Amino acid sequence: MTFAKTGLSRRAFIQGTTAVIGAAAFGAHRAAASVPAPIGDLPKGVTFRWIDSGDQKAVFYKKFFADYAKDRGIEVVYDALPWNEIAQVVPLGVRNNSAHDVFALPQNVNPADAVAQGWVQPYDDFIPDIATWKASFPAGAFLPGINEFDGKTYGLPFTSNKRYGTHLLYNKAYMTEAGYDPEAKPLNWTEFRDAAKKITEAGKGRYFGFIIGGNQLGRWSQTVRNMGRMAGASAGGDSVIEADIDFRTGDYVFDSDAYIAAIELLIAMQADGSVFPGIMSMNAPQARAYMPQGAAGMILQRPWNIGGWEGQNPEFDFGVSSGPVPDEGPVGKLTIGQGALAPNTMWLFKGSELGPIAGDIFHYLGTVEGQTAWANIVGAGDPPIFPEALEGAEMSYRSKAILQHFNEAIRVGPNPVVGNSELGKVIGAFQAPEVNFARTVQGLVAGELKGVAQEMKGLKDRYNAALDAAFAKAKADGAAVDRSDLVFSNWNPNEDFGAADY
Repeated sequence: MTFAKTGLSRRAFIQGTTAVIGAAAFGAHRAAASVPAPIGDLPKGVTFRWIDSGDQKAVFYKKFFADYAKDRGIEVVYDALPWNEIAQVVPLGVRNNSAHDVFALPQNVNPADAVAQGWVQPYDDFIPDIATWKASFPAGAFLPGINEFDGKTYGLPFTSNKRYGTHLLYNKAYMTEAGYDPEAKPLNWTEFRDAAKKITEAGKGRYFGFIIGGNQLGRWSQTVRNMGRMAGASAGGDSVIEADIDFRTGDYVFDSDAYIAAIELLIAMQADGSVFPGIMSMNAPQARAYMPQGAAGMILQRPWNIGGWEGQNPEFDFGVSSGPVPDEGPVGKLTIGQGALAPNTMWLFKGSELGPIAGDIFHYLGTVEGQTAWANIVGAGDPPIFPEALEGAEMSYRSKAILQHFNEAIRVGPNPVVGNSELGKVIGAFQAPEVNFARTVQGLVAGELKGVAQEMKGLKDRYNAALDAAFAKAKADGAAVDRSDLVFSNWNPNEDFGAADY
């Protein structure tokens, strides 16, 4: 079994520098109780290969695949590679008919194209009564055009997309001294700014109120997008035909009052002197590393910080909470395009002859037992898609609290590709403006650009032009698409948008 470090080269991978764990290495006794009984007859003495992007997932698979190989009498090769390696290895394997039995699709490959081009096969025949099994998943897990094609099931959605990357993590001691308790009551925008100012004043140059990885452009767009949407600018947040688009109108919300106010808040905090110095030359990992050191009081980031800090910095007393909410009015829901996390969706290679083994593993990962085992190890970083798995999971109170918040704060919205699969060609043709959303926000906060409302109106115009060009290119290539495909007049941002709503 291979647990490839992120530095593994493509050449080393292809040359097969692989360690394999199999049944013979463990003896004949039955494996740990974590492996359930097989769901059908499985081949013995074979080598089953799986590839994904690793990270915390690899911690789970290292244990599970070792137990599974021992129990089933097979060998399992598990390769954890960074996405740039997956983008090379998977297409090469497909072309040579030597791909892993199960793989994650490269991030630039549309599932519809993978099906049409014969990369993957359905697994309906490998899970008994698959309709009942699928019915146990939450709404939005299986969607036509996403992981279902021509009535068949192709992708395994086993981790939840119900998470966002700008929730609040904070130093409890600093926050208490500032007079706030975000776990009891989420900070509104005014309180967020005030807390940052008070923490900075108390730090007297030793620590600051807020930190962000400012040279990692996506941090700016995500922060403004999520603050704006929670303040009422309802819009999607995933692909280029969803992000920042209000599905009721099909129009961008860049120039909405909420987005503009979110940027102005960040500019004001910078002017207050409440932001850690040098953020524009700092990436997200560097920014979060300052938190346990006591150099900053607040950061808006992803839930994988929780397990990392608890494991590596157990002395760090930190809290987790919702991202900043509006001062007045209801808190808007954050819209995602599908219930499952797309990068973690797993696919069965069309050339694989080991579908029964894939189905056996897929089935387990789609049960409460398997989901709970996953949650125990992976935690909030890649949460299980079954909410009920959280109830029996052995996670810290912080992980459970933030996952419960995600379930309350996030709703599945329309996914335009489900309504018209040919929109995948628009996604492929889209070229974002050179001065894109993230660069615009970064420039405004840094003071390189002036006039928030004017800049955001210009940004909207640039994105509309880019999207129109992508539709024109897709149409020229034969796709039956129109910008009206992005309009879902029946969308209620406060409710999940299910398959029956298309």
